[in-house]
Amino acid sequence: MCAKATMEDFEAMLNESLELDTPNEGSVVTGKVIAIEAGQAIIDIGYKMEGRVELKEFANPGEAPDISIGDEVEVYLDRVENARGEAVISRDKARREAAWDRLEKAYADENRVEGAIFGRVKGGFTVDLGGAVAFLPGSQVDVRPVRDAGPLMGLKQPFQILKMDRRRGNIVVSRRAILEESRAEQRAEVIAKLAEGQVVDGVVKNITEYGAFVDLGGVDGLLHVTDMAWRRVNHPSEIVTIGETLKVQVIKINKDTHRISLGIKQLQADPWDAVERNYMLGSVHKGRVTNITDYGAFVELEPGVEGLVHVSEMSWTKKNVHPGKIVSTSQEVEVMVLEIDSAKRRVSLGLKQTMRNPWELFEETHPVGTQIEGEVKNITEFGLFVGLEGDIDGMVHLSDLSWDQRGEEAIQEFRKGDMVQAVVTEVDTDKERISLSIKALENDSFSDAVEGVKRGSIVTCAVTAIEDGGIEVEYNGMKSFIRRSDLARDRADQRPERFGVGDKVDARVTSVDSKTRRLGLSIKAREIAEEKEAVEQYGSSDAGASLGDILGAALKDRN
Repeated sequence: MCAKATMEDFEAMLNESLELDTPNEGSVVTGKVIAIEAGQAIIDIGYKMEGRVELKEFANPGEAPDISIGDEVEVYLDRVENARGEAVISRDKARREAAWDRLEKAYADENRVEGAIFGRVKGGFTVDLGGAVAFLPGSQVDVRPVRDAGPLMGLKQPFQILKMDRRRGNIVVSRRAILEESRAEQRAEVIAKLAEGQVVDGVVKNITEYGAFVDLGGVDGLLHVTDMAWRRVNHPSEIVTIGETLKVQVIKINKDTHRISLGIKQLQADPWDAVERNYMLGSVHKGRVTNITDYGAFVELEPGVEGLVHVSEMSWTKKNVHPGKIVSTSQEVEVMVLEIDSAKRRVSLGLKQTMRNPWELFEETHPVGTQIEGEVKNITEFGLFVGLEGDIDGMVHLSDLSWDQRGEEAIQEFRKGDMVQAVVTEVDTDKERISLSIKALENDSFSDAVEGVKRGSIVTCAVTAIEDGGIEVEYNGMKSFIRRSDLARDRADQRPERFGVGDKVDARVTSVDSKTRRLGLSIKAREIAEEKEAVEQYGSSDAGASLGDILGAALKDRN
């Protein structure tokens, strides 16, 4: 009875001992390396249990296994016994479990963790965090896109955990966050030492279309293209090159954004300080065309000093023409200083002012009355435009085309490209107009015919035609027409048929119109004038003399 009790007690104690000392599956246990063979380490984890682990599980990415006999290592117990009677253990799982505990604490405390990039996957890289594998997105590798990640592979460096899920086994880390934090601290430290107006050394790191980024020792400043030189700079590469060390002046510091504006031209004398002294109004200078726009051309007088030649100041004769048809980029030209505005840093220049005004020159060489020859450039409803010396035009008005024809009729005889001769009748340099006359080449037959004739004169004409409305007469080769009502004082005598072709008649001049080239004549007006004159000279009907007596006396006296 006693012996039986002792055996039961011993069995209970043995079972209790096994339950207490035998580790649970799925836990991390400490074992000792007792042998290394066939690429595996044999580890005694106690409790009369041994297991095998591949040597590669003892190696960090890119390194050789670091394990020797006698080393104590932690392993993960998957199963107490397999088919061969050995414990199934894993070094990787043990490291992973320990790593996850450590990483969860670091993530909760927002601490950095150390790891090494060991592989490339779609969209990024894999990172070993001392047993746990994390994903590093490509956008989180550096503050700027990385073209070659080779130098970063296998290098132990700090990372920031962005997200982790132990149940799914996902960890996302960032190297960029570490760099930005470090960069921000460094920037703040460097910026604290800088002051506006300070001159510092910097290295050109990058060049863009609008300027260059200069490293000031941990912080970048922007050297804008407009602050590189006083002159016009088309591209920053004209002034600086990548890797070049420069002396720059700190123009502005934004404490909030940590942006720094730099300048080179501020270290040089401003050429505008001497512009008014060097470029007097009305003075002529040589310059180089640097830019052409729709409204004019910019001309560089010296590095840093440019002036604008407005399109209206480019040519005396070429109106409404694009500046590019008058000058070309890089062309050297002579210009005159027209206006200076130092406050706005503007110089107005003139190109045409360096050449003689062609209208003034024409007036000097072709005074009024000069005969010229030119090509008909254009025909309009009001006259002809004739090309003249100096690339200018003169106009022949309709009224100056012919003495004998109306302008509308005379202009039909001309064609574009015809060579014509004309006489200069007027030059207006202010309005840039030259008036010409073709008819002035010939004497005016009308003027010759009526020379000395004025209104009220009595002329003798020859009847050339009889019409119902009056008679056509000729005086000195000039045709005129006496209307029926002007044929006689008395209505009974106002009959055209009482005249014959070839008859000579005396008529009074009522008008001399040079424009219409017409001589106004009236027999009636002559008779009335003669009657009035006779009455004044020989008496009046009031004195007892009859009108017939008076006229008879006047006729007798005339005879």
